[in-house]
Amino acid sequence: MKIITKLAMATVAFSVSFFSIADTVSIPYAGFYERLKQVNKANYQLVEIVFSVPKTEACTILSGDISTEKNQYPLTFNKQQRLFLPYDAQLKSDRGLINLTMKGDPTGCGVAMQVRAKQQLQSYNQQQILAVKDDMDALLDGQQGFPMKYFRKPISGVTFSFNDTDYPVTVSIDNKQQLINEPLQLANFTLNELNDISFSATPAVISPFVE
Repeated sequence: MKIITKLAMATVAFSVSFFSIADTVSIPYAGFYERLKQVNKANYQLVEIVFSVPKTEACTILSGDISTEKNQYPLTFNKQQRLFLPYDAQLKSDRGLINLTMKGDPTGCGVAMQVRAKQQLQSYNQQQILAVKDDMDALLDGQQGFPMKYFRKPISGVTFSFNDTDYPVTVSIDNKQQLINEPLQLANFTLNELNDISFSATPAVISPFVE
């Protein structure tokens, strides 16, 4: 049973137009809303999309808010710079802006969109993890849009990522154990063969494995 541990990109390119005022970037909310709308319309039970700003020395968020012509609202983000955005049709109608004040020059920063499991468990049987993978595939199909969805390959498997403090992590697949020191990628052929998988720590993120 082959296990792949090399980390690959599990994020989807998310093109946004933004304008910069000093060290503040303003991004139209409409682009986020359209992606959230597709997810909410399909009512995926097992997966979600997450927006974040990949963190570098320059691309470090100091503060943020959501604004319209008449109102201003707080914007929540965490230390991984995940943006917790509302799903709000009125905010789109009011031409809302996501305003991010950055530590450095924001012109080299970007926004990433990642598909991931809503809930992370410390153990899975085959049926559970395949259901998560299938939902990820379906959600990505909905996000691609015409005509690109017809050229997208299905995802290659599932990636289990852990907090840095959790490593090394003991992985048990059908009672066979091994230690890992980096995210674990299980290809489709492995997922189709295993009966169950468990970890010594709960994964922080479960996302698509894309070759």
